[in-house]
Amino acid sequence: MADRRVLPQRRRAETFEIAWGGFDRCFAVTLGFYPDGAVGEVFITGGKSGQEIEAIARDGAVAVSLALQYGAPIESLVSAITHDERGNPSSIIGAVLDRMAPPDQEQSDGRAE
Repeated sequence: MADRRVLPQRRRAETFEIAWGGFDRCFAVTLGFYPDGAVGEVFITGGKSGQEIEAIARDGAVAVSLALQYGAPIESLVSAITHDERGNPSSIIGAVLDRMAPPDQEQSDGRAE
């Protein structure tokens, strides 16, 4: 098993809002960075407290954070998520990963982002 790369206690973070799924509010996304600039953690909040989408977003962000900390490249995560026939992400997790991906990232089926 790969070693988990631990984030420093104090780290740079960026927060932005993202719309997804026709919800009447945006999701707030916070990315935490390693000193070298790599993303090491993701937090997603949105929806109303207690709603399923809020729990799915929060738990998905934890899973993405752990994957990144164990060395999974963002590009691999983007390639693994579900997109619809127009190339749009099928989940809030996919929308966040697409936003995090480098501009030249292509999906696994060759469609450009």
